[in-house]
Amino acid sequence: MKFMAAPHETILILDFGSQYAQLIARRVRELNVFCKILPFNVPADQVVKENPKGIILSGGPASVWAPRAPKPAAGIFKIDTPVLGICYGMQLMGQMLGGGVSKAAHREFGKAQLQINEPDSLFDGLPRELTCWMSHGDYVNRLPPGFRAIASTGNTPIAAMGSLAAKKFGVQFHPEVVHTPRGKEVLRNFLYKICGCTGDWSASFFIQTAVSEIRQMVGKSQVVLGLSGGVDSSVTALLIYRAIGKQLIPIFVDTGLLRKGEREEVVRTFKGHFQMPLVVVDAGSRFLRALKGVEDPEEKRKQIGRLFITCFEEKARRYKGANFLAQGTLYPDVIESQSPFGGPSATIKTHHNVGGLPKKMKFKLIEPLKFLFKDEVREIGREMGMPEKILGRHPFPGPGLAIRILGSVTRERLDLLREADHRFIEELRSSGQYDKVWQAFAVLLPVQSVGVMGDERTYENVVALRAVISTDGMTADWARLPEELLEKVSNRIVNEVRGINRVVYDVTSKPPGTIEWE
Repeated sequence: MKFMAAPHETILILDFGSQYAQLIARRVRELNVFCKILPFNVPADQVVKENPKGIILSGGPASVWAPRAPKPAAGIFKIDTPVLGICYGMQLMGQMLGGGVSKAAHREFGKAQLQINEPDSLFDGLPRELTCWMSHGDYVNRLPPGFRAIASTGNTPIAAMGSLAAKKFGVQFHPEVVHTPRGKEVLRNFLYKICGCTGDWSASFFIQTAVSEIRQMVGKSQVVLGLSGGVDSSVTALLIYRAIGKQLIPIFVDTGLLRKGEREEVVRTFKGHFQMPLVVVDAGSRFLRALKGVEDPEEKRKQIGRLFITCFEEKARRYKGANFLAQGTLYPDVIESQSPFGGPSATIKTHHNVGGLPKKMKFKLIEPLKFLFKDEVREIGREMGMPEKILGRHPFPGPGLAIRILGSVTRERLDLLREADHRFIEELRSSGQYDKVWQAFAVLLPVQSVGVMGDERTYENVVALRAVISTDGMTADWARLPEELLEKVSNRIVNEVRGINRVVYDVTSKPPGTIEWE
């Protein structure tokens, strides 16, 4: 079902396979302008229907001279709207509008000093020399008719070009990355001075518009929602509850694979604090039976996914007035599923947002957050009074602790991991380190080791601690936690959790490792 709580002005970003496409979008949103990422080959008539205030052509890994180089529809440059080409996008613009592109004698990768030749339009209010981030092997060597060279570097005579009359500009550098310190101001100039945006995108605007749309869409029907207690489903629940009140039926399936106190916290927050008609399905025993003897990680995921859908469906079917299913899908998942370059999101998301339910259950789907990034979701939750403890919660996998237990999953092993993980998170919070890492957790290994406790020999389980620093989970570095913190966590686990006598710390980054162990 179409859901679009968007303001009147929109910037379109055409994605040519850039690793920075989502970062461009985030920078535009941070400047209070709504934007959407579309595939590079979107038809020109569809772009016209979107009625954008401007178009940004992203960078990309290809050469414009490559046999299968991605190129936009020919009519894109005939649309009467401002265009900004970034890196590959600038080269495309140069080539398609009658300029020239050639291989650079000296490729530029990394920081460069940008000399501003014309300090107006894109560079209005900025110094005549800027540090910028370059990443290219081709460059525009001949300007298209009507364009002027407005900036250069030592290696690139045309590092930025523009036609004020046509409102078309290109920059060879990447203004969206932090390595271009004044890049956000370049984007601001494009949005406000060239495109004429007013900046009507904000959390309060989104909430107001979304509530109105949900109310109109749902009418007197009921909406069922799979509530996990994570950021995405929690904000989705609160937003829909604000719109339709107790017509929302949040269903929390307790798989028995949750962390210590998680079920109680969800009930306390949503049933107690927000007074929602929360439905709790106690399915721990069913999940344990389904996982008995299962050791393969993918088989664990499949068993958990199938049973979760079954449990949710059994409960949802009881609500005859429920014609809608709500999910907390976010924009990165939409982007990757529509991208011609492919992406794993559709598969990865299966266990997070009740994947597969819409087709099977024939509900109309509501995804109110589908055009939002994670930081925007948190801001919207904050605006609606969502507790910071939920908004700042680390990502937690849909299959839960089952994929943090290497090998077979039993009630005893779950209890061991739950207690060890609880002490790790508790110490992270009390030391002030919790909010400094992207994700942290404990993993129960399928090995035992010899230890000495008192005067007795022990032969017990090993736990690995994992903490990573990341911005989006796509790449991650292991967190350099203070030694005294790790020592305290280790001592607590070994002394307080009977059955564990050794604690190790994972110092693997992603890549080559993954964040989760399974």
